[in-house]
Amino acid sequence: MLTVRVVLVGGVSSSPPPRSSSTKTTSNSSNSSNKVLISTLAFSSSSSSASSPEKLQCPQFKYSRASPSVRWPHLNLREDPSENQMDSPPSRPANEDNNTQTSPTGALLETNGVEGSAPNLGNDQQVLDEASIQGMGRLAKKHSRLVLKRTKGWRQRVLRLSNAICNLQPNQFVADVLDNWIEQLAPTDYCLVVKQVGQTHWQRALEICEWLKLRHWYTPNARMLTAMLAVLGRANQAALAEEIFQRAESTIGNCVHVYNAMMGVYARHGDREKVEELLQLMRSRGCKPDLVTFNILINSRTKASHMENGAAIRLLSEVRKAGLRPDAITYNTLITACAASSNSAEAADVFRDMERFGCEPDLWTYNAMISVYGRSGMDEEAEKLFCTLQARGFLPDVVTYNALLYSFAKNGKVEKFDKVHRKMTSAGFRTDEITYNTMIHMYGKQGMHEEAFLLHKEMKESGCSPDAVTFTILIDFLGKAGLIAEAVKVFSEMSEAQVRPTLRTFSALICAYAKAGMLKEAEETYDWMVRTGIKSDCLAYSVILDVLLKANKLKKATVLCQNMVQEGIRPDLSLYESMLQVFVREDMKEDVKKLIADMEVYGLDPSTICSILVKAGCNGQAAEVLKSAAARGYSPDHETLFAIFSAYRSSTRYAKAHSFVNFLSEVRMESIAVMCEALIIMLAESKQVEAAMEEFKTLRVCYPMVGSSVYEALILACEQAELLAETSQLYSDLQFYGVEPTFNCYRSAAMVYCKMGFPETAEYLIGCIFKNGATLQDFSIHVALIEAYAKQKMWQRAESVFGQLRFLNLPLDGKVWNALIYAYAESGCYEQARAAFDEMLRFGLSPTAETINGLMQAFINAERLDHLQDLVEEMQQMGFRISKSTVLLMLNSFAEVGNVSEVKRIYHDMKAAGYLPNMQLYRKLIDLLSKRGCVRDIELIVKEMKAAGFKLDVSIYNSMLSLYMDTGNSTKVFELYQGMQAAGLAPDNNTYSILFAMYSRHLRTEEAFTILREMKRFGYGPTLNSYKELLSTCGRLQLWEETENLFKEMEMSSCKLDRSAYHIMIKAYRRAGEYKKAENLLAEMKNSGIEPTLATMHMLMDSYGKGEEPERAEKVFRNLRDAGLNLGTAQYTSVVDAYLKTGDYAMGIKKLMKMKEDGFEPDYRTWTCVIGSASICQNTSEALDLLNALREMGFPLPVRLLTESSEKLISEVENVLEGLKVLEEEVAFGFVNVIENLLWAFERRATAAWIFEMAIQKEIYPRDVFRVEDKNWCADFQRLSAGAALVGLTLWMDHMQDASLQGIPESPKLVTLVTGSTIYSNAISVNKTLKAYLWEMGSPFLPSNTHSGSLVAKGHSLRMWLKDSPFCTDLELKDCSSLPDCNSMQIYKGSFMRAELVPAFRQIRESMGDVRPKKFSRLALMSSEKREKAIAADLEGRKKVTEKRKGYLQSKRRKR
Repeated sequence: MLTVRVVLVGGVSSSPPPRSSSTKTTSNSSNSSNKVLISTLAFSSSSSSASSPEKLQCPQFKYSRASPSVRWPHLNLREDPSENQMDSPPSRPANEDNNTQTSPTGALLETNGVEGSAPNLGNDQQVLDEASIQGMGRLAKKHSRLVLKRTKGWRQRVLRLSNAICNLQPNQFVADVLDNWIEQLAPTDYCLVVKQVGQTHWQRALEICEWLKLRHWYTPNARMLTAMLAVLGRANQAALAEEIFQRAESTIGNCVHVYNAMMGVYARHGDREKVEELLQLMRSRGCKPDLVTFNILINSRTKASHMENGAAIRLLSEVRKAGLRPDAITYNTLITACAASSNSAEAADVFRDMERFGCEPDLWTYNAMISVYGRSGMDEEAEKLFCTLQARGFLPDVVTYNALLYSFAKNGKVEKFDKVHRKMTSAGFRTDEITYNTMIHMYGKQGMHEEAFLLHKEMKESGCSPDAVTFTILIDFLGKAGLIAEAVKVFSEMSEAQVRPTLRTFSALICAYAKAGMLKEAEETYDWMVRTGIKSDCLAYSVILDVLLKANKLKKATVLCQNMVQEGIRPDLSLYESMLQVFVREDMKEDVKKLIADMEVYGLDPSTICSILVKAGCNGQAAEVLKSAAARGYSPDHETLFAIFSAYRSSTRYAKAHSFVNFLSEVRMESIAVMCEALIIMLAESKQVEAAMEEFKTLRVCYPMVGSSVYEALILACEQAELLAETSQLYSDLQFYGVEPTFNCYRSAAMVYCKMGFPETAEYLIGCIFKNGATLQDFSIHVALIEAYAKQKMWQRAESVFGQLRFLNLPLDGKVWNALIYAYAESGCYEQARAAFDEMLRFGLSPTAETINGLMQAFINAERLDHLQDLVEEMQQMGFRISKSTVLLMLNSFAEVGNVSEVKRIYHDMKAAGYLPNMQLYRKLIDLLSKRGCVRDIELIVKEMKAAGFKLDVSIYNSMLSLYMDTGNSTKVFELYQGMQAAGLAPDNNTYSILFAMYSRHLRTEEAFTILREMKRFGYGPTLNSYKELLSTCGRLQLWEETENLFKEMEMSSCKLDRSAYHIMIKAYRRAGEYKKAENLLAEMKNSGIEPTLATMHMLMDSYGKGEEPERAEKVFRNLRDAGLNLGTAQYTSVVDAYLKTGDYAMGIKKLMKMKEDGFEPDYRTWTCVIGSASICQNTSEALDLLNALREMGFPLPVRLLTESSEKLISEVENVLEGLKVLEEEVAFGFVNVIENLLWAFERRATAAWIFEMAIQKEIYPRDVFRVEDKNWCADFQRLSAGAALVGLTLWMDHMQDASLQGIPESPKLVTLVTGSTIYSNAISVNKTLKAYLWEMGSPFLPSNTHSGSLVAKGHSLRMWLKDSPFCTDLELKDCSSLPDCNSMQIYKGSFMRAELVPAFRQIRESMGDVRPKKFSRLALMSSEKREKAIAADLEGRKKVTEKRKGYLQSKRRKR
C-alpha cells in the first residue's frame, strides 16, 4: 500500500502526523511547522489498475522519428542536437495517448513521444551521478527567475529532482525531498518536474503541487494547473481533476490552456457533454478557443458517436469559421475517426483537404491513411500512398509496413504480402507480433489453416510470444470453419501460456459454440467471461442474447438485455428484431411494449422502430407507433409506409391498410396524396388490380395530378393482368394530364397495343422511347411489334420493322428472326420465310424449334401439306432435329384436315425413333383422336401414359368422357368419372357438361340435377343444349314438376330460348295430358317472337290426343289445312292416334282410310300408333281390325305375325328393320318395342323372342341389354317396352339358369336388374311390370335401397331359385297354336300383367300392401277363398305380434 498525502488546491489541513527522529529541525524547522496535511488518501496499485480500462499487453516500440527533420524531410529543416529534445512532438491524433499508436489489427504499439512542450527526459538522457549533484549543490546560490530561465542547465536540474522523487519509498514523502532540496528551481522547472514525475507516479506529482501551494513565495499559475490536469487525465482520475479545476478556476482566471487541459480530461474519459459544456462556459467568459481546443472538441465528438458522412468536413469548416487553421493533429484525428467508422471516402476527402490548404502530412498521416485504405479493402490505393510517402522522402517505419501488409492480407493477395514482408525485413524491421497476427489472420480467412498454424509455431520459435490477438484470431477462424474442438484446444493453450483472454477472445469462442449449435457451452463461456470481470460490449451482448433466444431462455435473455441497457450499451437493430420475434412467438405482449419503450428512450426515430417491428412481425404495434408519431407531427417517410403496407399485404389485411391511410390523412392532410399513392402502388405490385384502380379513381377526384410512379405501377399491373383496355386508358390519362411517361410506361403501352391488334400505335410509342434518349436494351418490344403485324397479315410492315433494326447494325438474335419468319408464315409466304431462314443461317445463327416451326407453318399455310414430309426430311438432312413442338404442329395440321391415318403414322414413327411424347403432346393427341372416335387407339395411348409414369389430367379425362359419351358407353363414362374423383382431380365446366348430358341421356335425372347444383355452386352454367337435354329427359320420365321448374329456370337464366326448347316443353305437356298448358305455352312462344311451325302445331295436336280430346285435335288439323299449310302423314297420324287413345277404334280406322283417300301413305309413325293400340285391345277381334286396316294401307306384316307361321316372315321382318334403321335409330327401337308388346299380349312369344334377338343383332337394342359373364350378371331394360322387357327377362333367366347348372360363368355376390322408372304414354311402367312378373314367380329379386328403378338379388339365392323353383322348370318361350279370344295381358296400376293375375294382385295389395315375392307367389296361387282366409290369418298374426311388442315395451318402461 502506497500512502500518499494529498492536499487539494485551496484546502486547509489539520494536525500533521508524527515525524521521524531523524528529521532535521534546524534550518527547516520553520518550514516544517508550516507544513499542513489536509487529508490522507490511500491509493493501491490494485485499485488503480482495476479502475483503468483493460488494455492489450503489447511489446514496446520506439518511435524514433519524432524530430521535425525526420517528420518533414523535404523541408530541409536543420536539427540542433542540443535542442532536439525540445522540438515539437509528432502530430498524433488528439485522441491517442502520447505513448501509444494503433496498429491496423487493433493492437497497441508502444512508442516514445513528447507531450506539449515538455522535454523528453527518457533513457537517452545521461543520468548524473551523486557526486556531480552534490558538487552542483555546493555551487548553488540564490538567482532570480530570469537568471534561472536563462541558465542552460535547467534540464539537469529538472532531471535530478524528478529522479529523487521517483526513487522515494512508499513510506517516504515528497515534502521531505523538497524541504531539503538545496538547488534552486524556477516555477517553470517545477512544472516540468510535475510532468516528468506524473508519467509514472501521478500521486507524487499531486504532492509536489500541494507542497508548492503551501509555499509563501509561490504564486499559483495556469501552467502548473495545466500540467497537473494533464497528469490526472492520463491517470484516468477525472473526478479528482474536476475538483482541482473547480477550486482553482477562480484564482487562475480565463486561461485557454487550463480549459484545454480540463477538456482533454473529459475527452479522454469519453464525456462529450461535459466537453461541450466547458466550451460554452469558456466562450461565455470571454476566453477565445484556440486550435488545441478544437482538436480536443473534435476528439470528443468522434469518440462519442459514429462518424457520419460529411461530419469530418463540417468539423474542419467549423475550425476555419473560428479563424483558425487546422494543423496536422486536427487532420490526423479526423482521419483516425473516419478509419474507426470504416469511411474511407470521408478519410480521403480529409486528406485531400489537408493537401489543398497547405498542411504538410507527416508520417503519422500517411500511416493512418494507409490503415484507412487497408481497412476498406482498397489495397491499390494503400500501395500508391506507400510509394508517395517514399517519393516525398519519408522512411516507412514498422507501423507503415504493418498497415500495408494488413491491406494486402485483407484482400487475400498473398504474393504482394510476401513481397512487402521481404522488403520490411530487408529494411531492418523484424517480424513482430502484429505482423505475425496479420499473416495468421490472412491464411485463416482463406481457409489455409495448416499454414496459419505453421506461422503460429514459427512465431513462438522466433521469440515472439503470441498475445491475446493471436489466440483470438485462431479461435475466430476455427470457429467460423466449424472446427470447434480445435478452437477449444487453442483457448486452452492460451490459458496455459498465461495470456489473459480479452472480450474479443471470449466473443469469438461464444460465436464458435453458437454456430456449432452448442448453446449450453456458449452460455457457460459467457458466464465465465463475466466472472473474470470482463464487461460485455454490444457485440458480446448480441451474441449471447442470440444464443439465449435460440435456447428459449427468455427470462435470462430479458434480464441480460436490461443489464445491457443499464450499462449504457445500445442494442443493435438486429438484436431488437430477434428479441421481438421471440416475444411475439411466446405471446409476451408486455415485454414487446417494454422493448418498444426502450427503443424510444434510446432515441430511435419512429421509422426505424417501425421497420424493426415489421420485420419481427409486430405489424399492429408498428402501425400504432407510427400513428402516435404522426399525431405528434412526425412525417413518416415512404420506406416506413411501404414496410407497413407490405406487412398488411402479406397478411392480406387490406382493410387495415385503408384505415391506416385514412388516419394519417386526418393527422397530416398535406401527405394524403403521398399516402394514397403508396397504397395504390402497393396494391398494384401485389396484383390487387381492381382495388388499386378503385383507390386511383378516388385519389383522382381530389388530386388529378398523380405521380408517374403510380401510373407506371398501374400500367404494369394491368398489363400483367391482361387488362388491355384499362392499360390503354391509363396511358391516355397520363398523356392528357401532361405526366412524363417513364420507359416502363412506354414499353407496357406498346406491348398492350400489340396485343390489342394496333401495331401502328405501338410502333409510334416505340419511336417515342428512343426519341427520348433511351437505349435499346433488348428486342422484346420489336419482336412483339413484328408478331402483331404478323397477326394482321401485314408482313410488309413486319419486314419494315425488321429492316429498321438491321439498319442500326445491331446483332439481331434468333427471336427477331423467328418473329419475321412467323410473319411470313401467317400470310402463307413460304418463299420469303425460306429466304429469311437461309439468311439467318448465313449470319451464323442456329435455328431453334420455333424457327423450324415457323418455316413449317409457312409451308402448311401455303397449302403444301401433302409435301410436308419432304420438308421434314430436308430439315433432318441439314442436321436439324425435329422437336416435340414441331411434331405437335404436324399432328395438328393433319388433324384439321381429318387425316387421322397420317396422325397415327407420325405418332408411331415418333415412338419408334425413341422420341417419347410429353404431357402436352399426349393431351393434344388424345383430344384429336377422341373427336374422331378412335376408342381403341386412345385406350392404348392411355395405357402407355400410365406405364411411363404420367398421370391423367382433367383435359384428358374430359376428352375421354366426351368420346365414351358420343359412343354411348355410359358405363365407361361413369367409371372414368369415378377414377377422376379418386385421383383427386376437380371437375371443370367441360367435365360437368359431359356428365350432365350423359345423365340426361340415360334418364338419370337425380344425378343430372345434382351435377346442375354443383355447376352453379362453382360458378359454371349449363349451355342451352344441356338444359334442353335434361328438359327432354324429365318430360320422358314424366317428372312434370321438375320439368316445369327447369323450364322456368331456363327462362330466368342467360340462355335465350329457341324454338326447340318450346317444342320440348310442349311435348312434355302432351305426355302429361296438359293440353291447356300447351296452348298457353304456344301463346308465350309467340309473344317471345318465335313463330310456331307445322311441327309445333303437330305437337299441340298430339297433346290433345293424349288428353283424350280428339275433336280438339281434329279442329287444329282442319285449321292447319284451311290455312293452306302442307300437311303430312304426321298430322294425319296425330288425329288417328287421338281417336285410338279414347278407344274409338272405328273412328280411328275411318280417319286412317281418309288419310289414304287424301293420298298420304302411312309411315313408321302410323304403324307404331296402330300396333301400340292393337296390343292393348281387350278383344282379339278389335286388334285384328286395326291390323287389317294396316294391311289395307299396304303394311300387312303385323297381322301376318299374329296369324301366320313366323319362320316364313323372318326375311320380311329383317327388311323392315333395315329400312327403319336407315331413317333413325329411335324409329326402329320404337317399332320393335310395340311389336314385342303385341306378340306378348296375344301369346306369340317365340316370335317375340327371335325378333328380340334380331334387334340385338341389328344393334337396335344394345348388345349388353343383359349379360351373363364371369362375376357380371346384370340387365338393363329401362328403355324397353313392357312386352320387350318380359321377353328379355325370360331370355336372361334362361341364360342364368344354364350358368347356375353348369357352374360357369360364376355369379357375382349381387345381381342387378335395371328397370328404370319411366311410365310410357300407354300408362305402362316397365318397373311395375317386371315386379309383378317376378313377384308372381316368387323370385329373390327385391327393390334396391340405393337406386330407384332397380331390382337386386343375392347371387346365391338367385342360383338356388333358378334350380329349384317350379316356375323356372321350363323357361322356353313358345307361340300359341291359335290366337286367344281375348288379350292375355291387362294394364293395372301401371303394370302390364297377366289378366288372370289381376284379381289376386288387387286383393293382396289392397289387404296387405307391399309383400315379399315368396309370400305374394304363395298367395297368388291360392283360390280366392283360401287367399282371403290366409290374408285374414296373416293380419291377425301381425296384430298379435304388434300388441305383444307394445306390452313388452311398456313393461320395460315401468321397470325403469
